Amino acid sequence: MHNDWEAVIGLEIHAELNTKSKLFSVAPNRFGDEPNTNITEVCTGQPGALPVLNKEVVKKAVLFGLAINAQVQKFSKFDRKSYFYPDSPRNFQITQFDQPIIKGGTVIAELEGRELAFAVNRVHIEDDAGMLKHFTNFAGVDYNRAGVPLIEIVSEPCIHSAEEAVAYAMEVKAILEYIDASDCNMEEGSLRFDINVSVRKKGEKDLRSKIEIKNMNSFNNMAIAIKAEIKRQIEEYNAGREIIQATYRFDPERQETILMRRKEQAEDYRYFPEPDLVPIVLTDAYINEVRALLPELPLERERRYVKELGLAPDAAFILVTDKKLSDYFEVALKKSPHAQSLVNWLIVEFAGRFKDSGKNVISAGIPPENIAELVNFIHDKTITGRIAKSIADDMALHPAKSPKQIIDENPDYRPVSDTGELEKIVLEVLAENPQSVVDFKAGRDKAFAHLVGQVMKKTRGKASPEIVNDLLKQKINI
Repeated sequence: MHNDWEAVIGLEIHAELNTKSKLFSVAPNRFGDEPNTNITEVCTGQPGALPVLNKEVVKKAVLFGLAINAQVQKFSKFDRKSYFYPDSPRNFQITQFDQPIIKGGTVIAELEGRELAFAVNRVHIEDDAGMLKHFTNFAGVDYNRAGVPLIEIVSEPCIHSAEEAVAYAMEVKAILEYIDASDCNMEEGSLRFDINVSVRKKGEKDLRSKIEIKNMNSFNNMAIAIKAEIKRQIEEYNAGREIIQATYRFDPERQETILMRRKEQAEDYRYFPEPDLVPIVLTDAYINEVRALLPELPLERERRYVKELGLAPDAAFILVTDKKLSDYFEVALKKSPHAQSLVNWLIVEFAGRFKDSGKNVISAGIPPENIAELVNFIHDKTITGRIAKSIADDMALHPAKSPKQIIDENPDYRPVSDTGELEKIVLEVLAENPQSVVDFKAGRDKAFAHLVGQVMKKTRGKASPEIVNDLLKQKINI
């Protein structure tokens, strides 16, 4: 039975840092340029080319360490990790093996309304490899990515489900975005996950052999891959077979993990200290200087949204995990005090309007001030909720137009505020629906709702529901 087993999962998150130049050379750190244009002799491993450390990389690594309350090491060094592959022109990667820049730390992530703490083992700096490009009759290598700076964030094996793994990874992504360390564009490969999965009988303390699933770049696929691998391992053990440590990949079409190779050990990489780079030595003054740069972090912002603004935890979580949307909300909040309504319009109403276009309220170009204006118009009863939805439709089609401009251009969006005109319509409705009046006086609330609906229909939704309610009650009680 699967219930007798528990999963033990650890994540290695590779985040490309968004520095202007690469880790050890002046070549541009830029995605999408023509192949092999952003390179120098360092990137391509030319004889005699020497690496020079990019200090901005150190700052961003330290900033991340401080964001997760880790121990920033005052002394760390670089090492060579030897492997032979076409995308690594030097035949080794420069990384940090036994003395990384960051040790320990905790990532607190939300899952189903609960805050869970995940332990980080280490964070180290390393450079990325190039990219193999496969064509019909040949393969090529693009070295534009060779030498791009990475931090690798290695968790402890403290995760026990696919859902926990995704929550942890999403929080790490959010932290990286909030401190402006990485653009975290998973489609471009600037955030990638290696997942270590093992299972054991519940109650066991020792870890069994693990399987590493390489290069995941989607939260959805990560969850599917973990679940598939947990199921496979349990079935293997239940059949009396052992799990041999190995590296797998995930096949999205088959939705299962596929063996790539038997797992290498550390000695296979022949680690040794990098002779061309001096160690990184940091002072307390430098660490405190970087600490002063820490912004409001996603967890702090989420707690503020729930405690101070009264947002529902799930709405706050959706908002905070998308930094651009959260920043957009912050701007709108300066123009409107109605936080809960703003969130609803952002994550429900406008999200629904752009769902099929692949855009969102930000990429469509709607200024946050315009969302605030729309919400204010609703709350001060300048417009009804029904008119607001029509205005929102127009805002989606004409992003540069403000709600006021849209109302001024369309007479149908101007609310009926003339009490005399409304009074005539109310009397008409009462005359046309005498039975509803009788039913309401007999205590049937649905009858009153019907009368309100008839008035709103005649005014094409432009009347204030509160004024309609008051007028109907006044006339019925005459």
